[in-house]
Amino acid sequence: MPVKDILISLIAICIVVIVPHTELIPNFGYSVPILLFVWLCLKYFGEQFVDIGFSFKSFKFKAILIGSLAALFIVFFMQFIFFPVLEYFVVFEETDVELYDFIRKSKWNYLFIIIMGWLVGGLYEEIVFHGFIFSRLEKMIPGKNATPMSFIITSIIFGAYHYQLGTAGLINALIVGAAYLGIVIYFKRNLWYAIICHGVHNTIIVTLIYMNYL
Repeated sequence: MPVKDILISLIAICIVVIVPHTELIPNFGYSVPILLFVWLCLKYFGEQFVDIGFSFKSFKFKAILIGSLAALFIVFFMQFIFFPVLEYFVVFEETDVELYDFIRKSKWNYLFIIIMGWLVGGLYEEIVFHGFIFSRLEKMIPGKNATPMSFIITSIIFGAYHYQLGTAGLINALIVGAAYLGIVIYFKRNLWYAIICHGVHNTIIVTLIYMNYL
């Protein structure tokens, strides 16, 4: 890849990761301009959304079943195995996450976050992180290790993107994000499997938060 394209890719990755945290456009409103920006970047590189694993034609009904089952497994593993074992060795400080308080405030807030969990968490984040960022890194890194290196870097970026959830939330996002990306790779770069998994996972977690189980 030419040096100019590498620099453009790196700048683009920084923009899509940093801008949402600037709160220039609040209440998840950043998702629309960021997706437009991703589309323009893809157009510059002579690509389309289908080249990063997303198109409505690639949707398969079995993605609903597989994505949902994967989400249930991920929630069970993280909440009942991984963190209980980890907390024997590490003490996490309590983090006051404003989003959690917002969810518990009313059923309408809860329903709003459920919808955002699908549109922004499931659809937007999968396209941006496990579609756009992953594919750009894969093209930038030379040699046979391009895919595993891109996998690791993308997972770290995804985890760091969720720093506002505290240390435990960051670790959770890193591991769960790696699972989403693994699903994408396993199912031949079809983002729909991860979109469904991500959306169902968010629905379960938000419901547990609303019911004060988390």
